[in-house]
This record gives sequence, C-alpha cells and structure tokens, in this order.
Amino acid sequence: MILNTGARTDTVQYFTPWLLKRFGEGYVFTRNPLFPHKVTRYELSPDKIDAVLFCSKNYTPILPRLHEIADRYRTYFHYTITAYGRDVEPGVPSLDESMQTLTALEKIVGKGRIAWRYDPVLLTKDYTIERHLDTFARMAEKLAPHIDRCIFSFVEPYKKLEANMPELIPLTAEDREKIARGLGGIAAKNRIFLQTCGTNGDFSRWGIHASGCATLEILGRANGCEFRDLKHRGLREGCHCIESRDIGAYDTCLNGCKYCYANKNPETARRNFRRHDPDSPLLLGHPEPGDEVTPGDQRSFLRSPGRQLSLFGGD
Repeated sequence: MILNTGARTDTVQYFTPWLLKRFGEGYVFTRNPLFPHKVTRYELSPDKIDAVLFCSKNYTPILPRLHEIADRYRTYFHYTITAYGRDVEPGVPSLDESMQTLTALEKIVGKGRIAWRYDPVLLTKDYTIERHLDTFARMAEKLAPHIDRCIFSFVEPYKKLEANMPELIPLTAEDREKIARGLGGIAAKNRIFLQTCGTNGDFSRWGIHASGCATLEILGRANGCEFRDLKHRGLREGCHCIESRDIGAYDTCLNGCKYCYANKNPETARRNFRRHDPDSPLLLGHPEPGDEVTPGDQRSFLRSPGRQLSLFGGD
C-alpha cells in the first residue's frame, strides 16, 4: 500500500506532532469524507507500507525528526514552491525560505526522493507569463542540484475558484503554449526533468514529459526497490499516479491558498483546525460511538513484499 500524507491537507506544516505520533504508535484512522461514520484503520508498520508520499509547502516543522520516518520507510517528497506571494498563498513561507528548506530536506533524504512542484500556474495582472518565467528561471538554477524532477500544471477552472479568485485571467491556448515553451527551455538549460500533472495537454515538443507524479517506477527508482507492473488508477480523472491511501482530512489546511481545491474557505479550515487533537488516531476530532471502524486494504505492490530493503536498496 502507498500511504499519502498530503493530498487533502498540508499535514507536514500543521500536523507534524500528530503524524509522528501515528507512526510511533503504528496505526492511523481516517474518516471517509463522503460517509462520515465510516472510519478506516491502517497499520503503519514498515512491512505494511510500501512507501510514504509527502506533499507540503513547508517541511521546516518535520525536519528535526524526519529521520524517524525516512530511516524506516520508503519515501518520496513533493515540495510545492511557486512564484506567488502572501496575496495568493497567505500561510506559505517566502520563496527564498522555501528554497533553503528544500536544500535542507535534500541533505536528509537525497535529491532522488524530491520532486519540486511548480503548480498550479495561473495568471493575474500581477502574475504574468513573464513573471512566471523569470521566477521559474531563478528557482531552477538554485534547485536543480537538489531535486529529482520538476512537476507543473495549469490551474483547473473549477467553480469555487471563480469566487475565491475573481482576479484570475483565463488561460488561452496561446498562453499555455508560451508558458510551456518557456518552462521547457529553462528546465533543459538547468538539466531538470520537467513533467506535467494531470490533463494538461501534450508539450513533449518542448522537452516536457507526460504526467504521472507518483508512479511505481518513480518510487522504485528513488528507493532502490522493484514494484510489480500494475495499472495506475490515479487519484482523479486524468491522473496517472499509482493508487494511494490518504490519511489527511479536507478543510483543515491553514495555508489559505486562494486556488485550493481541498478547502471550502479559510474560516472553515480554521474552525476545523480547532478540533484537532495530536493524541487522536484521527487527524480531525475523535472516534465517535456510532463509527464503523474497518481495516483498510493494504495489499503490497512490491515484487518481493517479504523482503525489506535497506535505505539505499541493498539486501
């Protein structure tokens, strides 16, 4: 089973003590977002988890104790660093702080386990194509020695975004082409493997690879292990990642990003955050009397699941 810690919320930035305690106690509960009284229990022993996926905009809180997870489990880290300031991402550290933290993360886990995410790419009167390309070029030069790849995507024009970001300028086909061409050229100059995420079109003519941000091939190469050849069902339509199990909860992230799909609004997230107890097996709230707790499906994707590989893939 692939365990995902960051698709529904920024667990690392806001819930590190809870996350470390769950790994320490060896199990976690997750509540079904569609059927709230259905709770799944996952065992977190290394023989039950093929790999742990992280996705965050600030790894600073977990760095001092990250070895507690990284030394025992196969891991892969997505680090989102964009061109946006606090007007779009209120709770996210500055660009320079974020790049410094990524460098510190690389010293702990190695560049082969880190993907820099530059997404979503969106346009406003302040965040123009030229600004994106200038910022991306500056970041690429500094981050290239510390990452496995870079992943980008264009913003999805879903309905909630219209209310949260009225300043958004719709992306035209010409805009996408110009951005992709520019990002591809910068990535090539810095020898960065650049790929898309989700249904963003084919930009292979600019040296940009197809989507699939967390495939078994990526996880296997990063951790020196071999997975079976399985169909990648993804997390949503157009996603080519391997199926994973998320232990977070929607409407709990305090980053306040205007483009966020996982929060209804910042106030709901703040209200829910007050229900968090670091000692609970659930990220949000506690198990309730009417809950139906069932064990999760934790089948291994490893080709040889009985053999535990070392940190660098040896026997």
